[in-house]
Amino acid sequence: MPVPQLKKIGLKFSLNDPRWGRGSQDNGQNQDGKKPNEGPPDLDQLWRDFNQRLNRLFGNKGGRGGDGGGYSPDMRGAGVGVGLIGAIILFLWLVSGFFIVQEGQTAVVMTFGKYSHMAPAGFNWRWPYPIQSHEIVNVSQVRTVEVGYRSNVRNKLARESLMLTDDENIIDIQFAVQYKLKSASDWVFNNRDNEETVRQVAETAIREVVGRSKMDFVLYEGREKVAMDVGQLMQQIVDRYKTGVQITNVTMQGVQPPEQVQAAFDDAVKAGQDRERQKNEGQAYANDVIPKARGAASRLMQEAEAYRARVVANAEGDAARFKQVLVEYQKAPAVTRDRMYLDTMQQIFANTTKVFVDSKNGSNLLYLPLDKLISQSAAGDQVAARSGAATQQQAPAVSQSNNESLQSMDTQRLRDSRSRDGRDSRERETR
Repeated sequence: MPVPQLKKIGLKFSLNDPRWGRGSQDNGQNQDGKKPNEGPPDLDQLWRDFNQRLNRLFGNKGGRGGDGGGYSPDMRGAGVGVGLIGAIILFLWLVSGFFIVQEGQTAVVMTFGKYSHMAPAGFNWRWPYPIQSHEIVNVSQVRTVEVGYRSNVRNKLARESLMLTDDENIIDIQFAVQYKLKSASDWVFNNRDNEETVRQVAETAIREVVGRSKMDFVLYEGREKVAMDVGQLMQQIVDRYKTGVQITNVTMQGVQPPEQVQAAFDDAVKAGQDRERQKNEGQAYANDVIPKARGAASRLMQEAEAYRARVVANAEGDAARFKQVLVEYQKAPAVTRDRMYLDTMQQIFANTTKVFVDSKNGSNLLYLPLDKLISQSAAGDQVAARSGAATQQQAPAVSQSNNESLQSMDTQRLRDSRSRDGRDSRERETR
């Protein structure tokens, strides 16, 4: 018996075994056909049993040879088993090349790390690793990158947000850029850190646009213009770098002066607003006064022009009439003088109050100006109808007008007497 078997037998039996020293109850043999004192089967026997069962599994028969009854496995059967196992492994390897791409995504397939083709949404297959590999990219997602802050406008990053304007002023800008992917292959192969690349491009574009603009323009009326210019410049840069990015929107979250000078800037803004308000008020006053002055000047000029035209026309008419009278006077001086006298008296009597005096019969009876009295009485009746107080005040006015009428009659008598004397003297001279 070999030495290892003895050691195993000694370990197998112990003093606590109830059959110790009683012998065997199965006629000195166990289930393996061996006596109990022979121990368990050795490793060679186990190997032979395994090969025999493997040959039966693949339908091959093994042969026994040698003097000691050793078992020799069939190499052909073993090769068939290895081939079957290899086929199973190959099938599993090929199956591992199937993959699914969700809607709104695309897969970039690479052959030995080099771009091969794009796989659409759905069930796809590629050569398994390590021949081909793929990377799924979401091309429908709207991505956002923040410049000057993170997650909240209050979480400012001065290194990114502080910028210098064209008029050498510092402003604090926070904005967000939204973008999508238009080329998954460029996004995968041409960028190392995709989001950081877009952030650096956005910061470069905003600094260039702000550096060409005035501070007041960026703070107030030019926000939309600055955002639009930044988006266009970013698109040009990412297209030049072939990043596969499509800029969709640039949103200004906050534009203000630095916090250290915010109070002084507010005062300056208020002063500027007061200045603009005063300028607007002055302009409104000028817009009100200047048109009126221009209108008055134009009216005066037109009135002066009309007066000049009227005076010139009257002078020309008088001159023409005088010439015509002169011609007629040279033809018949006496008739012309009488006609001129009658016309003159007609004009005088038409525009003056007339008082008749009977001087031939030596009567001192005066005929009052009836036309004046009639008009004044009519006016007095109207005033009396309106108010009684006005009627009481009308009597002094009538007396005053009568006095004026008497004075005008005396003056007219003197003029008539003078004119008659002059006419009689001219007639005598003519005769």
